[in-house]
Parts: sequence; C-alpha cells; structure tokens
Amino acid sequence: MADEKIKGLAECAKNARSVCPFCNTKQGKIRFEKPYAFFEDNKELSNEEIRERLERIPDEDLERMYFKGFRPEWAVLTVLPIPPLCVRPSIVLETGERSEDDLTHKLVDIVRINERLKRILEMGAPDFVVKDVTELLQYHVATYLINELPNIPPARHRSGRPLKTLAQRLVGKEGRLRYNLTGKRVNFCARSVISPDNFLEINEVGVPYEVAMTITVPEPVLENNIEELRKLILNGPNKYPGANYVVRPDGMRKRITEENKELIANEIAPGYIVERHLRDGDWAIFNRQPSLHRMSMLGHRVKVLPGKTFRLHLAVTTPYNADFDGDEMNLHIPQTPEAIAEVRHLMDVNKHIRSPRYGLPIIGAKQDIIMGCYLLTRKEVVLSKTEVANLLYWAGIKEVELTKEKYTGKEVFSFFLPEGLNLEFKSSSCRKCYKCRKENCVHDAYVIIKDGKLIKGVIDKAAIGAEKGKLLNKIDLLYGSDFAAEFLDKITRLSILILLRFNYTLSISDFDLPRKERLKDEIENAVADYIRKRRKGISDEVALPELESVLNKAEQFVREHMHPESNSIKIAESGARGSIINITQICGLVGQEKSKGKKITRGYYNRTLPHFKKFELHPKAYGFVAGNYREGLDPIEFFFDALNSREGLSDTALKTRHSGYLERRIMHCLHDIKVTYEGLVRDEAGRIIQFEPLGDNVYPYHSDEGKIEVESIL
Repeated sequence: MADEKIKGLAECAKNARSVCPFCNTKQGKIRFEKPYAFFEDNKELSNEEIRERLERIPDEDLERMYFKGFRPEWAVLTVLPIPPLCVRPSIVLETGERSEDDLTHKLVDIVRINERLKRILEMGAPDFVVKDVTELLQYHVATYLINELPNIPPARHRSGRPLKTLAQRLVGKEGRLRYNLTGKRVNFCARSVISPDNFLEINEVGVPYEVAMTITVPEPVLENNIEELRKLILNGPNKYPGANYVVRPDGMRKRITEENKELIANEIAPGYIVERHLRDGDWAIFNRQPSLHRMSMLGHRVKVLPGKTFRLHLAVTTPYNADFDGDEMNLHIPQTPEAIAEVRHLMDVNKHIRSPRYGLPIIGAKQDIIMGCYLLTRKEVVLSKTEVANLLYWAGIKEVELTKEKYTGKEVFSFFLPEGLNLEFKSSSCRKCYKCRKENCVHDAYVIIKDGKLIKGVIDKAAIGAEKGKLLNKIDLLYGSDFAAEFLDKITRLSILILLRFNYTLSISDFDLPRKERLKDEIENAVADYIRKRRKGISDEVALPELESVLNKAEQFVREHMHPESNSIKIAESGARGSIINITQICGLVGQEKSKGKKITRGYYNRTLPHFKKFELHPKAYGFVAGNYREGLDPIEFFFDALNSREGLSDTALKTRHSGYLERRIMHCLHDIKVTYEGLVRDEAGRIIQFEPLGDNVYPYHSDEGKIEVESIL
C-alpha cells in the first residue's frame, strides 16, 4: 500500500505545472541524490524546508495522491522511537565485561551528536558548523535504520565489523522473519546419513535404536493399555522398548530414571501421559533438503533397526532426489493424534506413487530391481518347481498352487500380476526396427499381458521404472496405490533373489568389442576426410557434422558386434543403468568434446593448447577424442575430457542455486491461495483466482499422464 502511495505522489510530481496555480511562483526542478540529499535548481534543501513544504499540502490534495490515513511530512522524522531493552539486550562476556548491542551503540551515537547539535545552536555557531553536525546526525539516524545505504560508508564497530542495525535484522535469509520466525530448530527431530535396504516396504523407514530411544511419542494412559505402559516405564530410558518421561494430569513432567522408575510405574493412572520410545509402526515425516516439491516430505512407518543410518527403500529415492553417497535426511515424529492422522492419511508414501506434475509413477523400480525382472523374464529362462516355490515364498506370495515341474520366467512373473490385467507396449530393449512386428518381435521387446499373464516381452524400465513404467502406471490406476506399493515390494524382493540366482555382475570382459580394428579404421578415415575438406576450404559447419556422426556409427557398431549376452549390453538395454552411448565411450571412442555446445576453440592465440601449431586442422586440437576409457586417453585427450566434465559440474552448481531461488519465489506467490468452502480458489484478499480447482478438473494424481481414459478404467 505504501508503494502505491509513493507511486501516486511521484506521478503527481512528474505531471505538476511549472508555475504555482495560486501564487504564480515558478516551480524549480527537484533533483534527488542518493542517499538522502534533495536539490532545487542546484540549491540543497534542508530537512526542515522539505518538512515545511509537505505540511502545506491540503488533505483534499492527498486523496488525489492516494494517501489515506497518512501525512507525507511524517516521513521526515522529528521523534525517533527507541526500542526496548529486550530488542537490544546486553551480554556479559567470558572476561566479565559487558557488551552492548549494535542498536545501543547507534543510539548512543545519535544522542551524543544530538546533544552536540543542541549546544552549538545555543552558542550561535556559524552555519557551516551547524550544517556539518546536522549531516553527521543525519548519517547516524540513517545508518541506525539501515546500514547498507549506497554511496556512504557503513557504521562500524571498533573491531571493523559493520553494525547490524534495524533493517539488517529483519530482511534476508539471516533476518528475523526468515531465520527466527518461519524457520526454526525443532524438537522430536533426528538427522543422519541414509543407506539402502530393499527388504523394507516402500513406506517404511529404518530408524537406529539410538534415535528410537531418544525421540519419544506421547501415549495417553487408558484402562486397556496401563499394564503395557507400566512395563515400558519399568524398562526405563536405557532399555528398549522403554519410556523417558511421564506427564501428570496437572501438566508436571517427571523424568524416568533407574532410581524412580518403580515409583512412577505404581503411580500412573488413566489421565497420565507416558512419553515412550519409538516403536515399529509409528508414523514419521521423512525429508531431504532441498525440499523443492511436496514429495520431498513424505510419511513413513518406523522400523527400528540396528546401525547408525536411516534405511530407505531404493524405489523411494526418486521423489527425494536422494542417493547413497553420503546424503543426510531428516526424521520428524508427529506428537498429536491430529498430526499423526494427517501424516498417515495425507502423506503416506503409498499415496504418492504418482506424481502430480505429469500423472505418471514417480516412485518405481530402479537399478537392481529392473535388472532382476529383466533377467527373469527373458525367453530362455526356465526354473524348477523348487526354485519357483523358494522365490515366491521370499517375495511374499505364500498361498499359491504349483502344478508343474518347470516354469518359465514369464510364468513366474505372472504370479505377481493382478487378474484381469490387459496391456501391450514396447519395452526399453526395443531396437526401433523399421517395421514393428509386435508379438513376433525377434528381440522379445514387445510386451503383451493378457488376463494377468505375461505372454510376450521382457519386463524392464519401460514396464516398472520410475517416471515411465507403463505396467506400474496401469496397476496403480486400476487397482489402487496400496496394491501398486505391495506389487513394488514383492518384485523388489524377487529381483534381489534372481540376481543371487543368476550371479549378475560386471567385469572388464563385458566390454570386449570384437573386430575393433574396423571401428578404428572408420575413425581414422573420418578424421582424414575432415582434414581433407578443411584444406579444400570447406567451412567447419559443413565438415564437422560428419566427424561428430562417428560416435553414432560407433554406437551402431557396438550394437551389432558386441556379444548379446554381454552383461554391459543387458544393463543398458534393460534401462537399469547407463546407455549404449556409455558402453561405446568405454570400449569404442569418446567422440567430440564440447564447451557451451560447440567444439573447443578457446585457449591460446590461434590454437587451443601450446602443444599444437597455429591454425592446426587436425580435429584432436579442438577436442576430438579418438581414444576410449578402457584403453585410456593420452594427456591432451584427458585434458579436453576434464574440461567438458568441469563445465558440467559448474552448471550443476549454478542450477542448484537458481532452482532454489525459483522455488522460493513460486512458494511466495502461492502461499496464500486456498480452496474455499464454496469450491472456488481464492487469495488472502478474497479475490477469485480460479472458478474450479485445477482449472480443467483433471487431478494429475488420478490421471494417466494428464488424461482420463474412461474405457480403460471401466
């Protein structure tokens, strides 16, 4: 509102007449010089003159300037408000000396200069002395309000440190609002490094005993649980499961110790509250920073386990953007029944398998899980009845009748699919043939599921992967999120056992490339062809694309010549990790390194490095790396490769900062928008933002990639 007033005042001043309509006095040109000097036709105006002029503005003119309940002369201070001592407390140092707050230092300066000004005015000092002292007083008052004014030095402590005055205490990340009010240190919270545990369910979190015995949950004493709570009190704070505190009906808290635990156990009665240790099944909020979207904080069920780390299912790492290279996460334990109910019914991981951004599963199979399902569902896999029974039991399917002595991998996977499910799609291992043969695909890359049975195709990233799994998406849509979560849990355990059964690993021999000489010849020919064209005067824009296409040709060469049973090809084709390009760079060639999307040309005068002649034509001088990672790069190739990698790291660091600030701005825009009782979306002023929530009435959580297909649901 104040901004509108100032804009209105500026608009009036800009459009003002050059002559006063009342006394015909010529109006001088007003000029402002930062930080606080005003000039009229090169004559500086004093603060008293400015205030006098503002006082003369009649109230009826103020309405035209958008002023309401405020007079403009009030902006020129005549009385300085002094904050109470609780805002600027004194502290006693270790040496016993008292140290005053920065605001107190500034107030002392203002009082001292004010007294000095009063004295020299009484003495009748010359104008230039009065002006100097007045400017000094102005400086102290200005820096008391804000100590970061342009064109003037900040007020400093004797040590040289700039003083933290009123504005600095309020604004910015370290200010009173953001640091002390909206963000605080909280109780009932723990933080530790995370590690994977795929034998947990996706909505469980493994909590160390040490944390479980420190963070407590308030449990009201009732007739039906009093004996159980007595046992916990008798275990005390040092034995799990136990209790740390008891709260009496009058609100008094008693700490449980080894000495008083028996007395407290006999004392408790209905109406008391026992603050017990965490136990399996308690609800917790799990969070990883930076929290950029709402799936950065989800509800998990506690599973108390030995160790020092929080355990997390691999499939839940995608919404948190977490990995296990030292990431830390926060655990918050809700303390009231209302908070627990919200976490359980609104924040449960099982209810957030689907992303609200694009309407596909954000929680899905990754890495080992995908690899295990891919190895199981290949054409040649046949398992004995005993092996199948063992797999199904450990994966969580215990009530099933096995009637055959041999089962294919596809039949085993079908035990995990719901009855009545029908689906067709291309798998990640699809070679993108000129004409798709669908069910007759020679690569077994076309998936057909009929009535809950896997008939054709392999299960890989395209079926169950995070962010694109078509099978997981369909199960979640048709059978609900709890069923989809259970399906994920079961296939995770199945995959781990399959990997143990098939002994999957990667070795150097998995990157053996037959007929490598042919690929080397092709690279040399492409380089020679590029040099020949450049010598003929053909431009770099025409010659370079053919050289860059060598990497694509090498990729095709790897697909055709590498053994199809190589574990490196399996992992790339299944989508579990990496791609064919990665394999090509390991055993073929790295290709053209780029900086800012172009070949590397910057460096020394007319050359990139001092090792080359000026105006060198060989592509190696501009970042073309003909070597590969398996055989190694020479120093120059390594340098260009490192240059490219460093650019990637720098971009990542910059994007982190930008995404954090962008998220903050988005939150700031949306924090007051809510759906009101009449079904409208309004802001805090009551203005209508949308006539119906979500605009098109498609809720991404319950849609299929933003669409609703009625036929598939029916």
